Amino acid sequence: MGLKRALENILAHLLVVLMGLMVLNVLWQVFSRYVIGEPSAFTDELARFLMIWLGLLGAAYVSAKNGHVAIDVLAKRASAKNQKLLKRVVSGFIILFCLAAMVTGGGWLVYTTYELKQLSPALGLPLAYVYIVIPLSGLIVVYNKVVEIIMD
Repeated sequence: MGLKRALENILAHLLVVLMGLMVLNVLWQVFSRYVIGEPSAFTDELARFLMIWLGLLGAAYVSAKNGHVAIDVLAKRASAKNQKLLKRVVSGFIILFCLAAMVTGGGWLVYTTYELKQLSPALGLPLAYVYIVIPLSGLIVVYNKVVEIIMD
């Protein structure tokens, strides 16, 4: 349980830093465009990359808190035993999806972009660094759901 809580704290702090960077980035974009009269070349791309990281790491954080939107009409009508079983089944499907799509597919995307040495146009950043958040978030979600199943 200590590792789960530590991971949640790290994610929470990282999300705050990323959001702060995004706000500063967008403020610079607006300032450079409307005050200086020359829009910054990198801010649009950086905002896009920060949004990717915020969205995926935010989803991993919310999975730890069980805060995702859910349709629970069926679960609320079931008995306590069936609610527990249904929760485990849903967690199992989430684990399978994350392993297949995020960890395996995202890992393949990272590997491919790394091997092809693809760079972002404005920042010149290797795209593998941007995409590494996909399998990372997938692993965090899998970990959270496995802990949820074990602790339930």
